[in-house]
Amino acid sequence: MDFDYCVVYCTCPSEPIAENLAKTLLGQSLAACINIIPAVSSHYMWEGATTSEAEVMLVMKTKKEKLHDLELKIVAEHPYECPEIIAMPIVFGNTAYLKWIDDCTA
Repeated sequence: MDFDYCVVYCTCPSEPIAENLAKTLLGQSLAACINIIPAVSSHYMWEGATTSEAEVMLVMKTKKEKLHDLELKIVAEHPYECPEIIAMPIVFGNTAYLKWIDDCTA
């Protein structure tokens, strides 16, 4: 499937870290919009054990062509050894909204 736009998910350990990461990514035009969702309950396997943590979720809207640079910046700035960075294609979007993503990530 070919797509130009995507939604990217990334969890963070705290709101201040999420806020700083969002400001950095927006400041470098790597995303057009980042929603910060507090109080996410994450349950996952890590180093062979089941783990539970309270986290904060970033939901980012960007262009496919920005994904590599977005990933590099998140990995460089994120405190986790293995940060979650998952992108999903936007298969449909309001034309004006998609143009706005274009403008913000130019």
